[in-house]
Amino acid sequence: MKTTIAAALAALSALAALTLTACASSADKEAQRDNDFARSERRLEAAQTAATATCRDQAQCDQAWQLTKDYVTQHSEEPVVRSDAVAIESDVPGRSGHAVYSANRTANGNGATITLYAQCRGMYGPERAMGSDYDECVKKIVTTQNGFVPFLEQHLSAH
Repeated sequence: MKTTIAAALAALSALAALTLTACASSADKEAQRDNDFARSERRLEAAQTAATATCRDQAQCDQAWQLTKDYVTQHSEEPVVRSDAVAIESDVPGRSGHAVYSANRTANGNGATITLYAQCRGMYGPERAMGSDYDECVKKIVTTQNGFVPFLEQHLSAH
């Protein structure tokens, strides 16, 4: 009888340890997920900041603006639906995981500031929580926004 009780207590003790390990593991995974999300949000903020270019005069700004339209057209997963002297906009993302880009041109003295913006369907859920396509969207957006200014610099220096 004492052996049976001891074996039962040992089994319960082992089960309790496994349960606590599973809980700790779940908490660790959630903490890691939260850290990854915060890191990705910082990468998105940095990419948004990096996606701003300035041009010095009307001729350079017009050329940069045309290049911006080309860039938006090449990288958006939906067609451009508006393009004028101050804004370039792609259609709203039609499917989850689709990234689209838009740009604004703001006069600044003789030149202008051009900023590339992004959105991606399925990126965020309720209350700005991670959506089902968050990681895929982050990868697309960060890559595209970080590539914007180098694209302009490469093509503007070629002319």
